[in-house]
Amino acid sequence: MADIRAGNGEIRAGRRHDIASAPVFVCNVATMAEAKKYQITVDVTTRYIAEQSDASSNRYVFTYTITLRNTGTVSAQLISRHWIITDAEGLVQEVRGLGVVGQQPLLAPGGEFEYTSGCALATPVGTMHGAYQFTAEDGVQFEAAIAEFVLSMPRTLH
Repeated sequence: MADIRAGNGEIRAGRRHDIASAPVFVCNVATMAEAKKYQITVDVTTRYIAEQSDASSNRYVFTYTITLRNTGTVSAQLISRHWIITDAEGLVQEVRGLGVVGQQPLLAPGGEFEYTSGCALATPVGTMHGAYQFTAEDGVQFEAAIAEFVLSMPRTLH
């Protein structure tokens, strides 16, 4: 494969011997570099809290510990969060708010912030997902997705 650099910063890849008929892949290098500036990794661990739960009252309490890591190249401050919490019956709760646990941490490149919070569900199993909204030191606003994770009372899922 040969890389052909167009005047506008794009790289086009094709076969050396037959560029005209080869598939062309266009990639804007500047956009890829920009995207890497604004990256936050989100790791989650969960725990069922039996001592605060009461199955006879349909109350199942869970904690989740979130570790946020700035894997980008600019400092970024967590501004707000948006959670979508769904129980096993399909009941959805949305939570929006400023910061997390009363804080709006500033994460330098390579820096991390960890916190623990919790929620109560009416079923022994549920899911959470959502996004954090950040503002980078250069003023760019971006989101860090929180992939769906499961909240489950032990021995409930196989």
